[in-house]
Amino acid sequence: MARKSNDVRPVVTLRSTAGTGSSYVTRKNRRNDPDRLVLRKFDPVLRQHVEFRETR
Repeated sequence: MARKSNDVRPVVTLRSTAGTGSSYVTRKNRRNDPDRLVLRKFDPVLRQHVEFRETR
């Protein structure tokens, strides 16, 4: 069963700030986080934790 499209929780892509091209795909609540999301996640290319920023 497919997930319905919802404007409150859009799918966002988090891209590594280290420039390795690694990315994560997640959902966010637009009402709680209207700004671009920045999370510290594991980059498998660098094998370190770095900041991942939301891309559009």
